[in-house]
Amino acid sequence: MQYSNSKYWDFGAPIAGILLTLSFAPFDYSCLAPVALAFLFACWQNGSAKRAAMRGYLFGLGAFGSGVSWVYISMHDFGGAGVFEASLLTGLFSAFWALFPALAGYLSVKTNPVNKGSVWVLLMPVIWILVEYLRGYWVLNGFPWLHIAYSQLETPLAGYIPVLGVYGTGFIAALTASMAVEILFGSKRLLPITVLIVLWGTGGLLRHQTWTHEIGQPLRVSMIQGNIAQDQKWRPENKISTLLKYKKMTEAHWDSNIIIWPETAIPAYLDQVNDAFLAPLGNDAKLHNTDLIISVPVQEQSPVRSFNAVITLGKEQGMYRKTHLLPFGEYLPLQPLSGFVLNKINIRLGNFTPGAADQPLLKAGGYPFITLVCYEDVFGDVSSRGLSDAAYLVNVTNDGWFGNSIEPHQHLQMARMRAMETGRFLLRSTNTGVTAVISPKGEIINQAPLFQEVALTGTITPMGGMTPYARWGDKPVIGAMAILLLGLMGWGKRGRPG
Repeated sequence: MQYSNSKYWDFGAPIAGILLTLSFAPFDYSCLAPVALAFLFACWQNGSAKRAAMRGYLFGLGAFGSGVSWVYISMHDFGGAGVFEASLLTGLFSAFWALFPALAGYLSVKTNPVNKGSVWVLLMPVIWILVEYLRGYWVLNGFPWLHIAYSQLETPLAGYIPVLGVYGTGFIAALTASMAVEILFGSKRLLPITVLIVLWGTGGLLRHQTWTHEIGQPLRVSMIQGNIAQDQKWRPENKISTLLKYKKMTEAHWDSNIIIWPETAIPAYLDQVNDAFLAPLGNDAKLHNTDLIISVPVQEQSPVRSFNAVITLGKEQGMYRKTHLLPFGEYLPLQPLSGFVLNKINIRLGNFTPGAADQPLLKAGGYPFITLVCYEDVFGDVSSRGLSDAAYLVNVTNDGWFGNSIEPHQHLQMARMRAMETGRFLLRSTNTGVTAVISPKGEIINQAPLFQEVALTGTITPMGGMTPYARWGDKPVIGAMAILLLGLMGWGKRGRPG
C-alpha cells in the first residue's frame, strides 16, 4: 500500500487532530474520533519511523493545540502571566503532550518494519493505548485529557466502560479505527467488518447490563454553586461576603439530607474559620439532621505543610486530604527549574502536600462515599479506591480557572465516565459550573447552568455491588496490551528479510 507516501498526509495530520477535539464535549461528534485515528493510522503505514513520528506530532499539535487551549486562560487571566508568556507556555504545553502521538507513530513502524497488514491492525491500537496509559497515568502525575474513550459515552462502546474502563474501551475505539483502514485499503474486508459488527453489537448489549444495585432509601442532595469570580475569590476583603453567601444559600436547603460546597469554597485555612464560622454551622446542620460536605484548605504547623481538603460537618465529621495533586496548579514538578522559570514570569501557583492513599472514607447521609477533589475525578483508579464500602461519589471542583472555555464541558464528560466505571451516582459540586447529578449509567439527571449563582437539588440512591472494572481496575487491560504487544512484535519479526 503506497497511499500514505503523499505529503498531503502531512498537512492532513493536524487537521485530523482538530477533528479529534471535536469528538469530545461540548461538540460531541463521537464519530470523528475513530475517523481521526483512522486517518492517523493510515498515514503511518508505508513510511519511515521518523515520518510516522512527525505525522503523529503534527496530529498531536492539532489535537492538544485545540483541545487544551484553555490553559492560556488560567495562566493569563488568573495566573499573572502576560499575553506573550501565557501564549508561549500554552504552546509549549501543547507541544509537550504532542510528543505522545509522535511516540506511538514511531513505535508502530519500528516494531513492525515489514508492514504486515494483520499485525498492523492490532499493533497500532495496542501501542496507542499503552502510550495513552503512559501519558495519562505516569508522566507529570498523569494528564488523561483527550483519551479517545471519553468521546464514546453516547455510542454502543459505552457498554464496555463498567467492564474495561477507559483504556479497554479506548482500545476498542482505536481498533475500530485500524480496522476501518483495513476495510478501506486492505485486501481482506470480510473479517474486519465481521469483528466490528460483533464488537459494537456486544457493546450495545452491555449498555443494558446493570452491575450494581440499590442499598437504601433515596437521599435529597443540594449542591451550592456560589459562582465566585476566580479573580475575586481569594481577595481578603471578599472573605466575609463569600462565607455569608454560602451560609445563606445553605440555610435555604436544610430540608436536604446532604449539602455540598465546591472546591475551596472557603477562601481561608480551616483553623482561621473553624471556631467562629464552621463549628456553629455544623451545629445548625446537626439540628436539621443534615450533613455538610465542605472543601477548605488545611495547614499544619509541625511540619509546615498544606492540604487541599474536604471536611464533613453535622451528624458526621471527618476529613479527606487530596491525594492526586495537579501538576503546576497544586505542586511544582521538575524542581527547581520549574519554580525558577515561573517566578521569573511572575506566575504564582499552589504548593500542596498529597494526602495518604489509605484514608478512611468520609460519611454523609448515613453512607460512606468516595471523595474526589478537583481533577481526581479524571483518574479511574482514584475513583474506585475503597469503592466496595462506598455508596456514591462526590466530586468538588473549581473550573472557574478556565473561564467560558470548553474545559468545564470536557471535565464533566470525564466525571460521567467515573460514574459508569463504578456504577455509582456522582455528585459534582463546582464553583462556576458544571454542577451536576450523574447517574450510575453516566446520564446527567440534573445540571446547573454555567456562571450562575444557584443551589442544584436532586435525589440519588445509595448503591452497592462492584462493576468488573471497579473490582479489577486498569491492570488486567494494560497487562493484556503489553502481552499482546510482545506477541505481535514476535509475529512481525518472522517476516523480516534475512
